[in-house]
Amino acid sequence: MGFLSDLLTGFLTQLQSPTLGFLIGGIIVAALGSELAIPDAAYKFIVFMLLMKVGLTGGQGIRDSNLTEILLPALFAVATGILIVFIGRYTLCKMPKVKIEDGIATAGLFGAVSGSTLAAALTLLETQGITYEPWAAALYPFMDIPALVTAIVLAGIHTSKQNRKKYLNEPYLNELGGTTEGQPNTRRGITNDRVKIWPIVKESLQGSALSALLLGLVLGLLTKPESVYESFYSPLFTGLLSVLMLVMGMEAAARLQELRKVGQWYALYAFVGPLAHGFIAFGFGMIAHYATNFSLGGVVILAVIAASSSDISGPPTLRAGIPSANPSAYIGASTAVGTPVAIALAIPIFIGLAQALGG
Repeated sequence: MGFLSDLLTGFLTQLQSPTLGFLIGGIIVAALGSELAIPDAAYKFIVFMLLMKVGLTGGQGIRDSNLTEILLPALFAVATGILIVFIGRYTLCKMPKVKIEDGIATAGLFGAVSGSTLAAALTLLETQGITYEPWAAALYPFMDIPALVTAIVLAGIHTSKQNRKKYLNEPYLNELGGTTEGQPNTRRGITNDRVKIWPIVKESLQGSALSALLLGLVLGLLTKPESVYESFYSPLFTGLLSVLMLVMGMEAAARLQELRKVGQWYALYAFVGPLAHGFIAFGFGMIAHYATNFSLGGVVILAVIAASSSDISGPPTLRAGIPSANPSAYIGASTAVGTPVAIALAIPIFIGLAQALGG
């Protein structure tokens, strides 16, 4: 009973945090029909500032750490990102009226990482005085890129199979009215549908969110940014995050209408998925905790990035990589349900669990 009591107390404490309060406030304001709006340029600047700060923290942490400590958590991050996509492929995609491309894209977005959710988790960890490895934020790309690549590859394989079935069931007729039995497979579109991995990785790396994070990592690793970090990035972090949470709350309420268009299975997946994914990553993190002394705060970060769903770099990558998928399905599920669940439920649950385990 003591463990469950500590877990519940920690969870309720996190729900009272200003970070979650601003998220809920944004949802309420939008639901009441307010015309309050944050300019898009300001939103992009806030995201850039937050991810630069996270990247600088991670870069400085890597510079001052033993790289062997990072290896196992990084491998677990890669494995979790890939596993999340396969879970979605064989759960959500099997539901009635769920188009397979839409389900795979949704799983890919939930396997990818939200920089804003990560920033919220770091703020709450610091507020609660829970220590974590400064380099733990650098686990972001290790989960994000493999998830997006896996989703686009699976969608490409599915499309290729569908093209092959279509060809076998409906023989292609050439201009003269004959079949294509002797024609090259390129005319049939069934063997040259190979998915190219590098363009997917390149597009992910060039995305605004990951670019900002990686830039911060490199600068933190190769330069000495402590003075600008302490005087500029660190003091602004919490305030900027509160504004971002307000924007995300309003965006979540706006996306609810889109989510209604694609059915209840996406809503169910978006509610259950973040928690299930987070617990899988938390389990991996605990293995790293006992094997390499990975901190409980680091375990929370690994669980939170697994519970998050990409809100910045993921959507454009998936739009380009899986053009046949319906953005209302995967973006609506992520923004309207997945992100609020990750921030309002997953973060408090995993912080509370870490506090309970830490005694």
